[in-house]
Amino acid sequence: MNYRTLPLLAPLAVFTTGAFGQEVGPAPPETAVGEYTQTLLDYFLEGGPVLMIPLAALSFLAVLLIIFYLFTIRQGTVVSDKFMNAADALIRKQDYLGLIAVCNRENECIARIVYKTLDFATKNPTASFDEVREVTEAEGTRQASILNNRISYLNDIGRVAPMVGLLGTVVGMIKAFEGIGKTSGVQHMELAPGVAQALITTAAGLIISIPALIFYSLFRGKVQKLIAELEAAMTHIMALLAAQYKRANYRASARREHADD
Repeated sequence: MNYRTLPLLAPLAVFTTGAFGQEVGPAPPETAVGEYTQTLLDYFLEGGPVLMIPLAALSFLAVLLIIFYLFTIRQGTVVSDKFMNAADALIRKQDYLGLIAVCNRENECIARIVYKTLDFATKNPTASFDEVREVTEAEGTRQASILNNRISYLNDIGRVAPMVGLLGTVVGMIKAFEGIGKTSGVQHMELAPGVAQALITTAAGLIISIPALIFYSLFRGKVQKLIAELEAAMTHIMALLAAQYKRANYRASARREHADD
């Protein structure tokens, strides 16, 4: 062998020979393993469409309700200064038919209450003020109940969604253990994929429930504030009507006394 070639063969010998003279192949190059990122569609398919479709429908309905409440649960739809000023002026003028016409044009809770009150008072001129006030209180209670019941749907979604997700988890666990029971020599690690798949529905239910309950709490506080303002407006309207009833009774008694004389 030509000794001049030894320096060239030395690296090759080291590369192909192990520490104990064992021949080894070239070390495999390090390859970067790409990480797989799951999308929402992947999670949806893993959770199972049977229960994930109702959860998706609940989430869509919750978003629609939140948007709807943002536009409808506000002071302008319950009590507005414009209507209160018009009602105050018309009641002082005893123009009840004009106020009824204004109530028909406005879509506010206080307008519906005033309409019911004046409609009863005009159709029953012999009714006492206490009877008129009972009609006002009954309609006010109904309007407040409508406001509370309107936001209760969001609370129902917040309570139903975790139950649907928990049902999906139970169904997934049952399927996982059924698969284990049909095979022999199963390791505990084989439970992990089934459990992870089963928990997807619970996570989806909580993702829907938590925002729904948060917005329900916010809207509930807003509704309670609007109901308080509605009660204050009703008290003001009834005080004006009480003053007009007293004035009318005083004039009627004065006319009777004058007629007797």
